Amino acid sequence: MKKITTILILILFCSCNKEKTKEPPKTIPEEASYFKQIKINDAKLGEPTYGDWLFSHKENEQTFEQYYRSKHIVPTKEENIIYIKPIGNFNALQKKQIQLVNEYLELFFQLKTKTLEPISNDIVPNSARRMSTEGHEQLLAGYLLNDVLKEENPQNRIALMGLSELDLYPKPEWNYVFGLASYRDKVGVSSIYRFQDGELTAENFNLCLSRLLKTSSHEIGHMFGLHHCINADCVMNGTNSLSETDRSTIRLCSVCQRKLNSCIQYDNKKRLTDLENFFKRNNLIEEFDSMKKDISVIQ
Repeated sequence: MKKITTILILILFCSCNKEKTKEPPKTIPEEASYFKQIKINDAKLGEPTYGDWLFSHKENEQTFEQYYRSKHIVPTKEENIIYIKPIGNFNALQKKQIQLVNEYLELFFQLKTKTLEPISNDIVPNSARRMSTEGHEQLLAGYLLNDVLKEENPQNRIALMGLSELDLYPKPEWNYVFGLASYRDKVGVSSIYRFQDGELTAENFNLCLSRLLKTSSHEIGHMFGLHHCINADCVMNGTNSLSETDRSTIRLCSVCQRKLNSCIQYDNKKRLTDLENFFKRNNLIEEFDSMKKDISVIQ
């Protein structure tokens, strides 16, 4: 009996020890030469001034090591497609922008991206709508996020971004919001309304497109675990206004590129070339130049 008791105690002791044992931390991979080479093109952030994001938001840097050891989504055979869900009634120019956003996100993340059938604004009840102080209709971003987009579960979805025709607001005391996301649920929603400066035309098409590309890649970047970047001028910088968004780059800095690549594991040079060609085709000159600079230092 004494022998049996001793064995039971030993088993319990070993079981408890096993439960308390933590997995060793992931070994940080050595920084590839690609990231060292493009680091020369990282532009240092200037001192924030009143109205800038970092003036009112004191954020800590997310290092590559912190990102690598954090819990974040990674593509799998079951989850590997980014989806766009248009919400509203879009004209021909707006539909063209959504098409280009789809194309861009597929190149940016090097993952298949698809646009779902649009849904009408009528899906939003009166309790989740209001007239803004500026006299236009707004939709409650949280309703779209929680009651519309979270219900969407297309095949192999890894991330879902809603694009609203109408302006958004996050809560009654706020005037508006560019977008809102639930990174845990891998869904987000953005509005094209304020990017258009009132109305989308052939003249402001590229400016609006640039804003939309920056915002959509930024929000989906968050879904892949990237925090706001304070390392350099980067598309993952937080922004407080359209003017700050316009000043910021569309490029991922070297650190954020390294983070994303560790998650998705694409060919870095192919991604740069794909993006360079996209910007060239669509006459986005400043964006094209930023990709060209990175390509020039790795050749």
